[in-house]
Amino acid sequence: MKVLVIGGGAREHALCRSLSQDPSVTELHCAPGNAGIARVATLHPVDQLDGAQVLDLAVRLGAELVVVGPEAPLVAGVADPLRAAGIPVFGPSAEAAQLEGSKAFSKDVMAGAGVPTARSYVCTTPEEAAEALDAFGAPYVVKDDGLAAGKGVVVTSDREAALAHAASCERVVIEEYLDGPEVSLFAITDGTTVLPLQPAQDFKRALDGDEGPNTGGMGAYSPLPWAPAGLVEEVMESVLQPTVDELRRRGTPFSGLLYAGLALTSRGTRVIEFNARFGDPETQVVLARLRTPLAGVLLAAGNGTLDQLEPLRWSEEAAVTVVVASEGYPAAPRTGDPIEGLAEAEADGTAYVLHAGTRAGGDGEVLSAGGRVLSVTATGADLAQARERAYAGVGRISLKGGQHRTDIALKAATA
Repeated sequence: MKVLVIGGGAREHALCRSLSQDPSVTELHCAPGNAGIARVATLHPVDQLDGAQVLDLAVRLGAELVVVGPEAPLVAGVADPLRAAGIPVFGPSAEAAQLEGSKAFSKDVMAGAGVPTARSYVCTTPEEAAEALDAFGAPYVVKDDGLAAGKGVVVTSDREAALAHAASCERVVIEEYLDGPEVSLFAITDGTTVLPLQPAQDFKRALDGDEGPNTGGMGAYSPLPWAPAGLVEEVMESVLQPTVDELRRRGTPFSGLLYAGLALTSRGTRVIEFNARFGDPETQVVLARLRTPLAGVLLAAGNGTLDQLEPLRWSEEAAVTVVVASEGYPAAPRTGDPIEGLAEAEADGTAYVLHAGTRAGGDGEVLSAGGRVLSVTATGADLAQARERAYAGVGRISLKGGQHRTDIALKAATA
């Protein structure tokens, strides 16, 4: 099978790494890719938001499966011309991708499907925002209605800061605060059948102890030893299957990766948000534990044959990923600095480096090219060993001004 992956972050590197290890994949291409993905796939320049360009590339390569990684191309409708041309594609239509592209649309779908979530108001004026904030009280949760690369949500007890964030967005969703630990659960779906993956937990805040601003994610781990028994089955029954059924009922079937961000509150499991694609950095740890070859699973979702798959196989090992970010991330990330120690980080075979924001320099060096630069991922017999191996890898990497959290999976590993 010839496979084309669209995107160029650590999520796409994780996908490409898994696909490169699948015996059924004879050719692997990525557009636009990054310096790390170039080691396992052939890179091609493309405007990933331009469906016509992506279709032209897929046709030229004879791609038999196209995997669209990031949310922006999905919301822009890149999957639609591919599907219309009869090319199997992993990723929802532009219409279905509004589940992530619009918080208000997502809330409407959840209401229709009877999915448990936070009470909320959609606000378009400062007056509406102030009224909604006062209705719920602190801590305030203010979400940009559109895509914001994981950084459009403000959770604060400062009313003025909440109002300022609302004023900076065209439309916001203001909702009640959900207490309790958060869980990310991915499910692969063809629009009818839903296949859940293993749960993971990510770390959104920039600094240790969940301090600092929201980011796209600073690390993740799986499995979750503290998660209640039957969590996946409960979320399948109350969240994932009803959402897929509701979207199909509306005439906008969702095919691809449905990501449920969950809060395990004192009043039960609640959906914080949906995403329409693999999450980053959770993908890094979930795929590290998946033993079933990936290409056939993604193709079955694209072809509508998920119900014919055998159950997925999983490693009993734990996985931890730690994000190395550039100086100034998330506000004003510094780029263009050389990254050293990449080979050393992987030398003992216990950790590997997934590139996020990197590019190749003129003389073969690897340079930083984004806010989140690398994800160092490791597996181990348990979370403590996986964590130790991941941080050992991080310790061998040198990036001027680079930053990372030191507490990824710490509580879970020492509980």
